Amino acid sequence: LRAQGLQTVCFTWRQLEAATNNFDQANKLGEGGFGSVFRGELSDGTIIAVKQLSSKSCQGNREFVNEIGMISGLNHPNLVKLYGCCVEKNQLMLVYEYMENNSLALALFGKSSLKLQWEVRQNICVGIARGLEFLHEGSMIRMVHRDIKTSNVLLDADLNAKISDFGLARLHEEEHTHISTKIAGTVGYMAPEYALWGHLTEKADVFSFGVVAMEIVSGKSNMKRKGSDDHVSLINTTGNVGINSVVA
Repeated sequence: LRAQGLQTVCFTWRQLEAATNNFDQANKLGEGGFGSVFRGELSDGTIIAVKQLSSKSCQGNREFVNEIGMISGLNHPNLVKLYGCCVEKNQLMLVYEYMENNSLALALFGKSSLKLQWEVRQNICVGIARGLEFLHEGSMIRMVHRDIKTSNVLLDADLNAKISDFGLARLHEEEHTHISTKIAGTVGYMAPEYALWGHLTEKADVFSFGVVAMEIVSGKSNMKRKGSDDHVSLINTTGNVGINSVVA
């Protein structure tokens, strides 16, 4: 981290081990492509979320450093706050503010007790849009997130939306019309010009946000498996989504 010139709070392994009760499975909030997330409580009573990555994954290592570099200095009500990190015992961990209502994906498609009324859904859309506006235009470090999707939008105790997971984010330089880059992201949320040709601008995030907005309004996932091999895209079937299908 020092070699990369990154400045962030460094937690010790013992602090996070104690906070999560030795990474007890009862405190496990979820698991993603690069590791697990645990709920924890620091000695001062602060509730945290600990994202534990495997140091054996080269891609995980790159994303770990990238995420710290991208968001350690950002502060916005619609972005998940990074408290710090831990690099000990062959483990890489990121420490975030705790989001009481987990992910938007769980609220929309999972076994969640949340009932998202229309006003709440609208506020979630506005919150995501404000977070993206800050990343694209309001921050001193302007960036493209590259992986906007419902599982990367978290909900706090008041169901305010906060964008998370900046491991794939890229800086956006105004003097360039686009960035040509290796394609990374999630199928079903990527803008066509980015998925096909690797041309990346902030418009790629706007496209992804549009997909998320459709999912919020319809209550249906964009990529739903039909049979063993086929997938049905919400984008292609939007005309068939009736207002009565929305879960009130």
